[in-house]
Amino acid sequence: MEEMKSLQVLDRFRGLFVKMGVDYPVMRRIVQVKLTMDARRVPTLVNKSKKKSQNETEDGNQFLRSLWLYVIFGGFSSMFVLMGDNLLFEASILFGIIMFMVMTAMISDFSSVLLDIRDRSILATKPISRRTLTMAKTVHIFIYLFFLTGAVAVIPLAVGLFRQGIGFFALMLLELILMDLLIVVLTALLYLVVLRFFDGEKLKDMINYVQIGMTITITVGYQVLVRLFDFTAMDIVFKPEWWQYLLPPVWVGAAFHTLLHPNGGLTYVGLAALSIVVPLAAFLLYLKLMPALERNLQKLAEPSTKSSQSSGKALRRLSDWLCSTPQESAFFRFAWALMGTEREFKLKVYPSLGFSIVFPFIFLFSNGLDQGLEGISGTRTYLFIYFSGIMVPSLIMMLRYSSQYKAAWIYRTAPISGEAPIYKGALLACLVRLMLPLYMAEAAIFAVLFGASILPDLIVAGVAMQGFAILCFVFLRKGLPFSEPFEAAGQQNQTLVIMGLMLLLGGFGLLHWLATTLPFGVVAYGILMIVGTWLGWRRAFRTRETKKEETPDGI
Repeated sequence: MEEMKSLQVLDRFRGLFVKMGVDYPVMRRIVQVKLTMDARRVPTLVNKSKKKSQNETEDGNQFLRSLWLYVIFGGFSSMFVLMGDNLLFEASILFGIIMFMVMTAMISDFSSVLLDIRDRSILATKPISRRTLTMAKTVHIFIYLFFLTGAVAVIPLAVGLFRQGIGFFALMLLELILMDLLIVVLTALLYLVVLRFFDGEKLKDMINYVQIGMTITITVGYQVLVRLFDFTAMDIVFKPEWWQYLLPPVWVGAAFHTLLHPNGGLTYVGLAALSIVVPLAAFLLYLKLMPALERNLQKLAEPSTKSSQSSGKALRRLSDWLCSTPQESAFFRFAWALMGTEREFKLKVYPSLGFSIVFPFIFLFSNGLDQGLEGISGTRTYLFIYFSGIMVPSLIMMLRYSSQYKAAWIYRTAPISGEAPIYKGALLACLVRLMLPLYMAEAAIFAVLFGASILPDLIVAGVAMQGFAILCFVFLRKGLPFSEPFEAAGQQNQTLVIMGLMLLLGGFGLLHWLATTLPFGVVAYGILMIVGTWLGWRRAFRTRETKKEETPDGI
């Protein structure tokens, strides 16, 4: 295997690892193999294209090639370093953005590495100490984070050195290291709590729920961070509150303010101390709990023992009630089962649902909710619930992909006359299983905030969302459900189509808003949506009634 520069740097700390009781040559070889495997894994941000030559595919490190996108995002965030001399504000916002990007990358790409149990079946049977295995995994994680954080922070570091001086540069380096420690520990502890109390398929579901929760927390936390500061007459005013002690970016901002502009008092000193003490203490706790995490990871390989007989009967009754034909009902149950059991599909799709959950409330928060319920009374801001459908295009697009795509031969052997029952059943299962519970939960919260008088609007918006999903199916590239590998997701660039569909969703919301300004306008708009959705379910799936689409790779 090719000698990696990261391993050459690691060799300089060999003595430290030996003092810690680690078998360094064995640890180094394990890390080398893991990094080689990572080089072949395509990050979510950049997907591999089959147009590349075989040599380029084999030799290129896909992860390293994706880092330039993180460099660009980091470059945009560096503008906060140029804003005046309020280091508390600048550093808090900057590190809030960096933490958001790094934790999002961990959710989308790195959970499979942190939760990897494949090497245990090989290495656990060999005479390798547990400490060596634990340290190999820890080093692997931090090498990944080093490149990822470095890509995001390289431009802000350069701008900070030029704008604020060497002190700012050195302190930012230290805080970036501490931030990575904290991110790894928080992620690992969340998974450890889940692993401690659940097993089998239930555990895998809980991991997805944790990822959704992390997505929501990160997104909401970023919005809260911006609102910590009052902008008055071009002056940025920070008002200390007790709950700010729970926000790590504020700790970092206070550290910059305390060490470079020491005039803030004990509040800033306390916040600054947390930025150092908490990550170090958390990392020590992580090293202590890592063996327990490794032991509990084995539960991921355990099959579920829970009987699904009763749930199967309920699903059959639901499909027979919703679907118009037996074929459509069969594919409804087929898609429902795959969306609930295929781990890779859930790891890639479920976390994105967190954005659909949180976006309506972010826009609502930005338009008066920060002033209390009085700030939204009498307004039509409840129409922001349309933003709960912002991930529908991506969700429908992902229905084509599966890690078990080679089983798509079933479509060719099934006794059906066309593809309409396949598409219709899969789309209906997707909406009922993933989007309907989400929308109903958000609608209930909006009804509490705005009152029962908006219930007709919420029902009409739900019907409009259903029609929007059908339009997404019409405009997006067609593909039999679960018939393509996830690696093919980047071969058909549909970014512009998805952006156009998001604008179309906004158009639905605008039409609803115009309807509320007219007498009986909501009733007329609701009837229009019901008729349009009914026609959509009957006609949008007739494009391939007589000829089945060939499945990928000649299956």
